[in-house]
Amino acid sequence: MNTNTNPHPTVLRIEGMTCASCVARVEKALKKVPGVREATVNLATEKAQIEAQGVSPAQLIEAIQKAGYDASLVDHDQAPSASETSTPGLPAWWPVAAAAALSIPLVLPMLWMPFGIDWMLPAWLQWLLATPVQFVLGARFYKAGWRALKAGAGNMDLLVALGTSAAYGLSVYLVFAHSSHEGMVPHLYFESSAVVITLVLLGKFLEGRAKAQTVEALRALEALKVTSAIVRRHGLEAEIPVHEVRIGDLIVVRPGDRIAVDGIVRDGESHVDESLLTGESLPVTKQVGSTVTGGAINSDGVLLIETTAIGSDTVLSRIIQLVEDAQAKKAPIQRLVDQVSSVFVPVVLVLSVLTLLAWGWLTGDWEQALLNAVAVQVIACPCALGLATPTAIMAGTGVAAQHGILIKDAEALELAHRISVVAFDKTGTLTEGKPRVVAVDAAAQAWDAHQVLELAAAVQAHSDHPLAKAIVSQAQAEQLQWPTVQNLKALPGRGVEAQWNGQRVLLGNARLMQDNSVDLDSLFQQGQAHEAAGKTLSWLALDHALLGLIALGDTLKPQAAQAIQQLQQHGVRSVMLTGDNAGAADNIAQRLKLTDFRANVLPQDKAAVVSELRGQGQVVAMVGDGINDAPALAAADVGIAMSTGTDVAMHTAGITLMRGNPALVGDAIDISRHTFRKIRQNLFWAFVYNAVGIPLAALGLLNPMLAGAAMAMSSVSVVSNALLLKRWKPKADVLNKGH
Repeated sequence: MNTNTNPHPTVLRIEGMTCASCVARVEKALKKVPGVREATVNLATEKAQIEAQGVSPAQLIEAIQKAGYDASLVDHDQAPSASETSTPGLPAWWPVAAAAALSIPLVLPMLWMPFGIDWMLPAWLQWLLATPVQFVLGARFYKAGWRALKAGAGNMDLLVALGTSAAYGLSVYLVFAHSSHEGMVPHLYFESSAVVITLVLLGKFLEGRAKAQTVEALRALEALKVTSAIVRRHGLEAEIPVHEVRIGDLIVVRPGDRIAVDGIVRDGESHVDESLLTGESLPVTKQVGSTVTGGAINSDGVLLIETTAIGSDTVLSRIIQLVEDAQAKKAPIQRLVDQVSSVFVPVVLVLSVLTLLAWGWLTGDWEQALLNAVAVQVIACPCALGLATPTAIMAGTGVAAQHGILIKDAEALELAHRISVVAFDKTGTLTEGKPRVVAVDAAAQAWDAHQVLELAAAVQAHSDHPLAKAIVSQAQAEQLQWPTVQNLKALPGRGVEAQWNGQRVLLGNARLMQDNSVDLDSLFQQGQAHEAAGKTLSWLALDHALLGLIALGDTLKPQAAQAIQQLQQHGVRSVMLTGDNAGAADNIAQRLKLTDFRANVLPQDKAAVVSELRGQGQVVAMVGDGINDAPALAAADVGIAMSTGTDVAMHTAGITLMRGNPALVGDAIDISRHTFRKIRQNLFWAFVYNAVGIPLAALGLLNPMLAGAAMAMSSVSVVSNALLLKRWKPKADVLNKGH
């Protein structure tokens, strides 16, 4: 038998997990296998990563199967699949819709009772409607509850199964006990069991949708990988699948193509758009000796690249792995309800049995003893307990969505109220994320800034380069009229040249000026000041004479300062992360009144900074918009993405700001605090009802009918309390109206 001696972890797909307690159960089963050093289970992707020596995958799968779950070895060449599955041919929401359709007729007669209309459906019809909800649509709770029992644990599924079974069983008993008395059938509790299952199914469906988002993040990352590359071998060029590329191969990358591998430029010059990988908006000049990364887009020149990394060793693959690892290593949040359920369930069972025995022995009336015992079960039926969290979350996420805050992960909503530090990626988050003209300086006495910009716009009028578009946009904004130039010629890696009035026009970087003996001394100090502030310079010359320079850079979003100020009011510290040099980062920080920033942060280092902050005992939120932010978003306690950024960032994050307004970060924390406050209030009242109701039922002072009424009242109270969240208003909207 072959054993696993591979230093890379074994990855298994797990089927059948429903909650965080399932994660703990699978991890416990795996760690019991001799030779397993570490086992981490990811509930979102339903995968387990196992570090082991001398253990075969078959042994690991067998251990998982003994714990009550199914497992299989993951095929790394297969795209990630959604963890939430549904019946083939039917939408995922069909169990919720079916349960609701069957439950509504049971609830309607209760709604008429306050108006003096005392009418009930026939007992047989109530039984006919409630039975498929209980045993077909609710079968998942029995299965998950049985697993919990076998593991000696209690969870929400077990609580739902026990509570609804008690209400259903009591109703069936009452139907048969009074079948000989026509017209004397007492109040039944079929509606209680059916409605609880319906509402919990709805919560499970919403959780499943949020869970699937993490898988979509991995899919989006995988979609960036190039499937083929043009390889030059023995002087001949051929397009081959990227998995056939070898280290040392020469790859030809044409303008507009995405680079397939990591490598070093051996021939050619060009600008490369690395914004998808680095988050920085300005194209990077690449020439002989420059390194390039797979996934970046070649802009304007042909590059010949020597391959230095392929497959799992590329930067893009490592980013994908970082996202998976960061998600897998997160400790799953054990829900407060599940924690209490592990104690609450056995306590209720013991009290129910004691009630039955005590009443039976002391009074001899075993029928009344059974009714009192079931009354304990009915009052303990987890209506309010099950509604406390989901209703508050639904109300909170609903009102947040109306104001541009999309909360896709209930765990993020619960965690966000404790955020103490927010780490902002600079580009595209605090800044606009695209280059703009920030300064135009004229060198020649006969030329002013407008004339410099006009001639530069004339040269760049037909270019698609981001810097060229910025120059033309600025000229248009100033309503300038630029002349016509001839003989335009792109100079990859340096700039562009043209002819105007018989004279040679040069527009580009300092190297282009030096190559053509253009003296830059007259604007040297201004240029240094712009570069120190992180700006990109385009120099303009006419027949070897310097005319001026144009400084381009990113600009702050108008709401950026408001965002930092609002977080300070919430008692939350802000940290800016940027790949810019220290001078440029300090300039931005001063304008935002930020005291903490990290400059020269490489894409792969952002997650490390987040981990460092978390290691200081802080609850950290990461705000970003680029692919390079995905690992940091996943590593943070709460990931917050801008909808103006990449899909990968949005899929990875638990919260997305739909308007791209950074001031909404503070509002996301604010709605989280309001929502979590409602959750705590709801749980308090749910437990108060049980704490008061269970003793009354055990003492025979609360019959099953009153127990059902008290249970319904507890549900109404927590739902009404949760609906108060609809009054919440974001401060960002108020700030914007004031400007």
